[in-house]
Amino acid sequence: MPEFLELWIQSLPRLLRAAIEVTVPLSLISFAIALVVAVLVALVRLYGPAPLKVVAWAYVQVFRGTPLVVQLFIVYFGLPSVGIALDAFPAAVVTLALNTGAYASEAVRASILSIPRGQFEAAQTLNLSRTTTFRKVVAPQAMRIVLPPLANDFIDLVKGTSLVFAITLIDLFQVGRQIAGSTFEPMTMYTLVALIYLVMVSLLSLGQNVLEKKVSAHVRTS
Repeated sequence: MPEFLELWIQSLPRLLRAAIEVTVPLSLISFAIALVVAVLVALVRLYGPAPLKVVAWAYVQVFRGTPLVVQLFIVYFGLPSVGIALDAFPAAVVTLALNTGAYASEAVRASILSIPRGQFEAAQTLNLSRTTTFRKVVAPQAMRIVLPPLANDFIDLVKGTSLVFAITLIDLFQVGRQIAGSTFEPMTMYTLVALIYLVMVSLLSLGQNVLEKKVSAHVRTS
């Protein structure tokens, strides 16, 4: 058996355990929060009062305009200096959620803006309230439009979790670094780590395709 394959077989359980215990839950929790943030920020930017629009715009600009690793350092290492200390996992969740929420909010906002204005006017002629119009007319169409970019944001988030090693979190990538350091086989180990990320992203892409087809079919029949 080739030496690299033997090392892969020995290392795979540790890597998969780190993925299951840290990378996957970190991705899911962060993205769930990011979705809530994205919708709220998008609605504020579209329909909120002027002062809140400015705050929402500034939030998006800051988190889209600065590197994720710098944001991680600010939250984990910087906030304790002002009395806010977070453990590594919550710090990673907060940072990833806010970062992804900024990008996702633009996708949500664009999907709402893409709905023809005539549909809002038609809803008004039927005496539908703004809430009913949004829930019955806008949201189903916007969901179909926004799904692909949101799925891409989730995939980017999963890959972005590889940066949390910088704040001492033992995730998939950090375990790979540890094994590479102890075995002096960086090429072998980082290739295996890359393959694991590739498999996860490929599965997410397949799920994205299935979900898009189901949402499109639901919108056509509703």
